[in-house]
Amino acid sequence: MGFRIFNMYKFRTMSTGADKLLAGMASQNMYNKATEEKPADELCEQCKLAHLPCQRPLFLDQKQICETLYQQEQQAKAMFSKFKEDPRVTRLGKILRNTSIDELPQLYNILRGDMSFVGNRPLPLYEAEKLTNIGYARRFAAPAGLTGLWQVTKRGKAKVSDLERIQLDVLYAKRFSLRTDMLILLRTLKAVWQKENV
Repeated sequence: MGFRIFNMYKFRTMSTGADKLLAGMASQNMYNKATEEKPADELCEQCKLAHLPCQRPLFLDQKQICETLYQQEQQAKAMFSKFKEDPRVTRLGKILRNTSIDELPQLYNILRGDMSFVGNRPLPLYEAEKLTNIGYARRFAAPAGLTGLWQVTKRGKAKVSDLERIQLDVLYAKRFSLRTDMLILLRTLKAVWQKENV
């Protein structure tokens, strides 16, 4: 809440060095949007319509690309990382995740005041920094939580876009109250026991 950074506790469910494999698994990310490969010398719509060479050249890795197209590609990249049948998760880790036992240590975070029982999921810094622009930052107006609106409405469903997830976080931030939190806690009991492979 309020962009405060804290250490979150969980039981380890992944193999050692799992974070180093993340970049190589980007193509398997469930949040990826389908994009087509574009040639490096392609022009943005504005330059094409004006029949001009690129008006916003950007040099990246000693190649010239259109800054407008580069920004569009960056915005199209997935903000979250989630993988179906994630190969980094150990056998014991799958059991811990499917039963949500891996999140029990977060009760310590709740006792410390870092988190609440209900709120938006705390994110690793590499994901959180992508959400600090005006359109998405509202999600940080709500407390970090052990469970939340996104978990009870979309958990385990493969067809969830990162935009949908952010919108649910923002919706919770706008409307969170004791009544809403109690309803989410009740729905969490059902969500915890459903089997998921993500």
